Amino acid sequence: MALVVGVSFRRVGKVYYFDPGELQLREGDFVIAETARGVEFGEVVLEPKELPDDELVAPLKKIIRLANGDDLEREASNREREIHAFEVCERKIAEHKLPMKLLEAEYAFDGSQVTFSFSADGRVDFRELVKDVAGVLKTKVQLHQIGVRDEAKLIGGYGTCGRPLCCATFLSTFDPISMKMAKDQSLFLNPAKFSGVCGKLMCCLRFEHDFYKRSQKCFPAVGAILQLEQGRAKVVDVNFISGVITVQTEEGIQLHIPASRLNLQGLCRRHGIACTMSEQHCEPIGADASDGSNEEVDEFDDTEEDADLEAIEAEQSDQSVVAIARSKAEREAAPTENIAPKPPNADAKPNRNRRNGRWRSRRQGGSPNGGLRSAGEGK
Repeated sequence: MALVVGVSFRRVGKVYYFDPGELQLREGDFVIAETARGVEFGEVVLEPKELPDDELVAPLKKIIRLANGDDLEREASNREREIHAFEVCERKIAEHKLPMKLLEAEYAFDGSQVTFSFSADGRVDFRELVKDVAGVLKTKVQLHQIGVRDEAKLIGGYGTCGRPLCCATFLSTFDPISMKMAKDQSLFLNPAKFSGVCGKLMCCLRFEHDFYKRSQKCFPAVGAILQLEQGRAKVVDVNFISGVITVQTEEGIQLHIPASRLNLQGLCRRHGIACTMSEQHCEPIGADASDGSNEEVDEFDDTEEDADLEAIEAEQSDQSVVAIARSKAEREAAPTENIAPKPPNADAKPNRNRRNGRWRSRRQGGSPNGGLRSAGEGK
């Protein structure tokens, strides 16, 4: 077991584990920590606790110290410098007429680097832009393209519920969301009705999904046949929140009956009475509900692939610019950070319908090798 503390370096950002050492840290304390990007200013969001060694990536980095008055002044100064850097970069984007939208500028704690986040419809060649911005700011410059979900997280706003966006207030990671979650919650399958301001499926579809999956095990499915005092009736609607089942009798009369008044134990959830449980999908009402953690995400299309050239860093030194391009393969080979784990139900199977994949298009096009591209096929 190792004693760790959770630290976040951005507003509603990922939580990273560090060794607190001899420091007595509490939630809300500001600290200085050594990260892969160098020395960073962060906030304690998880108080010290013990975790098994197999859940951590060795070596566990230590918290350098509690932030003092000078550190707080430097952090405030960096925020002011970011305003100027943002204006400079925005002006240079207009001069180069690049199809990109600048979203944020962020200085490293020691001021040695400034990172710009932007969004764009496609790939953008911003090498000349990096040179110009680095020449004006006299510091290392990094540009990072982000997806629409991260864009909404940075900008913020209000959802259709009238409350601030979940991603901008408390969500530190984006979990997979599928149309099947909307179907399980008996929502009208019109993506326009439950898409967020980012244009993707709303994150709140996942919040109550586990409740609906458990509730489905305790109620008959729509279409099941029940035996009532009035005779046989067909289930036409189920309200999982109120626990009321709507049935239609053979005479066409609809009845709203609380599930507590019906003896449903042991009935087939799919067919109701007179079912021998012989079919593959037959199961008795009241069976143990699964948490849905192994459920396949059929139509998840929210994975945003990073660009193969994730970022280009430029450093102004001796009138020369050094550009560093990290390929996707290099990023995958990079060491793993000690990141706080996602909720248990966030691990879904790989998405086969990703927009930059070729699985669906090749199969629908009738590829002779079952949708897999051969070595001789073009991109």
